[in-house]
Amino acid sequence: MTESVICNGRPSDKRCDVEESTYDFLEKNNIDFVRVDHAETATIEECHKIEDVLGVEICKNLFLQNSAKTKYYLLLLPGEKRFVSKEISKKLSSTRLSFAPDDKLYEFLKIEPGSVSIMGLIHDKANNVNLVIDSSLLEKPYFCCHPCKNTSTLKFSTDDIINKFISATNHQLTIIDI
Repeated sequence: MTESVICNGRPSDKRCDVEESTYDFLEKNNIDFVRVDHAETATIEECHKIEDVLGVEICKNLFLQNSAKTKYYLLLLPGEKRFVSKEISKKLSSTRLSFAPDDKLYEFLKIEPGSVSIMGLIHDKANNVNLVIDSSLLEKPYFCCHPCKNTSTLKFSTDDIINKFISATNHQLTIIDI
């Protein structure tokens, strides 16, 4: 990876529509952020170099469904924590959770695999996706995620994610301890 530089706000060059809509939404809702552009990252392991640049741990973003394929979840947890379906399903009073198919990821969040992000909730106007966050992420002052495209990473205050972003998307937040 070439040297990454922290930039304020949206990029000056044109990006794909889903990324541009993320910047539009953040600006409209007065949510400040810094940005690092980088090579494509599809796994949490590939994000570690970006964490060093931003000084913040990047969390895992998992798109899940219940066994009946009637409920969908976006689960955010620290990178070092493991997803244990049985435990998390119990905490959510859900039937067994598994990874949801790519077509549902795109249908609801307009995101491709490898770019899963809380920012995708801006596209979920019908509230098909339930947001679930591990409590330890909310204890940290900053929060990082992709802008619906895994060639950039954004850093926000956790307070802005909780108090501005989530309410602006009209989603409810479920907090669990993993």
